[in-house]
Amino acid sequence: MELRQMEYLVALADERQFTRAADVTGVSQSGLSAAIRNLEVELGTKLFTRTTRKVEPTEAGLALLPFARSMLSSATEARDAVVQVSRELAGTLRVGAEQCLGVVDVATLLERFHRRYPRVEIAFTQAGSHELLAGVRDGELDAAFVATTDHVGVLPRTVLGQEPVVMLCPPEHPLASRAAVDRVDLGDESFIDFHPSWAVRRMNDDAFGARGVHRRVRFTVNDVHTLLDLVDRGLGVALVPRHVAAKPQAARLVAVPVAPDGASDWVVSVVTGSERQDSPAPHLMELLADAPACAS
Repeated sequence: MELRQMEYLVALADERQFTRAADVTGVSQSGLSAAIRNLEVELGTKLFTRTTRKVEPTEAGLALLPFARSMLSSATEARDAVVQVSRELAGTLRVGAEQCLGVVDVATLLERFHRRYPRVEIAFTQAGSHELLAGVRDGELDAAFVATTDHVGVLPRTVLGQEPVVMLCPPEHPLASRAAVDRVDLGDESFIDFHPSWAVRRMNDDAFGARGVHRRVRFTVNDVHTLLDLVDRGLGVALVPRHVAAKPQAARLVAVPVAPDGASDWVVSVVTGSERQDSPAPHLMELLADAPACAS
């Protein structure tokens, strides 16, 4: 059994879909599928049951899963321990992120960075993507995790992942039973959305504007959980990245796909600025490249 196989096993168990697991691990779907088949041959048993709609771990897969997670955790701790004693790094890392990015677990990444480089002081800022981009351009931030493709300009940018937007509504809503909704069908709805500094708000505004649809945003929030609470209370619908629908607070809500119309998917990137000579940001990027994205 190899570490890479364990990484694929954990990703597939978490995502329950080959396409999304392949995106998370940065490998082709065929490569991930082949690795899982090889592992099953090596162990002499099926680890997953496969249907046209989803993938489920078997009892053997569930039994292996905690050991796979432990192996990956031990390997990460071993690498960090070696780096910590062999590479001294000090200074301040100034980093920012928009809330609830989904495709990257910023908190876990910063925890690893702190463990690996304990002498580096981390100055963290949470804000909307456009505000964070301004911070990078003005030299106030070394790196920012953002969810927009606008106003990036010439700043170095690495795309970490993307996903579609869905409409969230209570199960009793008239549109809850639809297979998909089109933005032109939502002109009469009341919306709950984020402050305009959030990338998803700008993306929603632009998408409706491009279709010539005027929408009413009745509630403007700065917190994902508040948005979910207001939707759950029937005060409006919300268009959010798909991962938001997987949050425990959204368990009662219905996620209806939005029909493709050329609008951008939710795209998450890390953007870096003109590096200070002593900036620890390149080491953060090294760590990010060494770890798979996390759709939490």
